[in-house]
Amino acid sequence: MAADIAGYSRLMHGDEERTHIRLSNLLADVINPTIDQFGGRIVKHTGDGFLAEFPSAVEAVRAAETFQGRILELEAAEPNDQRLTFRVGINIGDVIVEAHDIFGDGVNIAARLEAIAEPGGICISGSAYDQVRGKLSLVVTDLGERALKNITMPVKVYAVVIGNPVPSKNAISALSSAPVLSIVVLPFANIGGGPEQDDFVDGVTESLTTDLSRISGSFVIARNTAFTFKNKAIDVKSVGRELNVRYVLEGSVQRGGSRFRVNVQLISAETGNHLWAERFDKPIADLFDMQDEIVSRLANELGAELVIAEAKRAERELNPNALNLCFQGMAWIYKGPTRENMAVARDYFERALLIDPNSIHAQLGKARVETGLGSTFVDETRWKHFAEAEPILTSVLAAEPSNATAHLFLGIVLVQTKRVAAGIAECERALTLDRNMANALGVIAYAKQLIGRAEETETYVKEAERLSPRDIFAFRWLNSAGVSKLLLADWPSAVTWLRRCIEANRNYSIAYIHLAAALALSGEEKEARTVAAAALSLDPTFSVLRYRKNSASDHPQYLEARERIYEGLRIAGLPEG
Repeated sequence: MAADIAGYSRLMHGDEERTHIRLSNLLADVINPTIDQFGGRIVKHTGDGFLAEFPSAVEAVRAAETFQGRILELEAAEPNDQRLTFRVGINIGDVIVEAHDIFGDGVNIAARLEAIAEPGGICISGSAYDQVRGKLSLVVTDLGERALKNITMPVKVYAVVIGNPVPSKNAISALSSAPVLSIVVLPFANIGGGPEQDDFVDGVTESLTTDLSRISGSFVIARNTAFTFKNKAIDVKSVGRELNVRYVLEGSVQRGGSRFRVNVQLISAETGNHLWAERFDKPIADLFDMQDEIVSRLANELGAELVIAEAKRAERELNPNALNLCFQGMAWIYKGPTRENMAVARDYFERALLIDPNSIHAQLGKARVETGLGSTFVDETRWKHFAEAEPILTSVLAAEPSNATAHLFLGIVLVQTKRVAAGIAECERALTLDRNMANALGVIAYAKQLIGRAEETETYVKEAERLSPRDIFAFRWLNSAGVSKLLLADWPSAVTWLRRCIEANRNYSIAYIHLAAALALSGEEKEARTVAAAALSLDPTFSVLRYRKNSASDHPQYLEARERIYEGLRIAGLPEG
């Protein structure tokens, strides 16, 4: 970063002492602290300016934008011809470092950019712009290629617009133009395997490409394009720019004896940072069954990781659009099903709907909140939440009949409102549309116990876990397995499942309630009362009477078995009414 004062000689001639004091104050109170704040260091002062270096272009531009904006505010009261205004130039390049100075073309270009900047403005080179694009909410004006003094080749130059004015017709956003949830699955590397392993490795890549494309709103580069990068040295940022995607998934497959190891990494194409990594070790049995399991696990985990990554990006937006708000709402849902988290999530989705009333993402998000509130908290409002969710989901499916997520959540609403057979059918439809939707298996697991077939629940839960062992919503399935064991009077197994549920999500109040019953029925009354107290701290309005009244099924076998749970709740000391 090179910077100096515009018209400094003129200002010094007019009032040397006052100009010097004002400049010293700006350096001490604004510029030096700001450069320190963003990890930079001033290499040297140049009388009316300075030369600084930073660990990244992003931090340099942030620092320049911050102190330029502050100086404009502080100097606003001065007459126009008396204001101290800095010009700033920023470039990326190799430099020669000495104790009190740096040299090289990178420094020279920064100095030339500073010279053509407007007073109070910032000019950055094309190389610097490539690094900040998509990471900062800036407006920049493309100044084209400029011939700079004593610089052999023309330099692409951008001017950063300070203060967020209305962009000119030549202004472009520094936000990435890549679609949200855009990703390329690069061909997995075949490590140490012969040609006979190539088909398996390529199959994992191809299947994962197909399954990721089922994620709502995703943009996945087609297999034929992705495979043009096979067996080539890859620069992730270059791939991102070439294909216009935000994320790159790469991995490898290695065989060792009777086992396969699959390593996979999700990488930001803008920064090159690793966002998520996972390793899968599987015995070699049926290669294609193993391939399906690996792909299913990856697709489930990546779906959540991509949404979380987009939510973090959205937090940086000064003026978020509807989709940005939806990602942030989903991030709050993922934090856990507390009333507070759900309220924050609902607010994001409702704000999104104000911007775009037809947003499918926002409609689905709001329906998910209402369904979650109805499913999680056993009180008289649960039916109201389901009544809110159902018409939204019906409307979404009218617009998008093949939306697997909408079928899933409509299935949950139907199951929870005593239309179990219809709910199971919706979940099965969701699985037809997306075979990796482990949560649909979890809902069917729950539904089975409502129709007197609790002995089938565990099988569905285990299958859901097989597809998505670290699923964000797995705690719900674990609770269902625990309740099924309560209904079957298998207290030890119920305790085991419900402890796992609480480990998975310590904010899930209904799991504490069911664990209290299981412990009480196992004869562990003291611990049951401790767990019951924890349940009431999460859901103070709970009562056994309310729990009874909010049964999701009228099936005689289910109701008869449920009496055991009521008895356990009473023994645990939970309030009767």
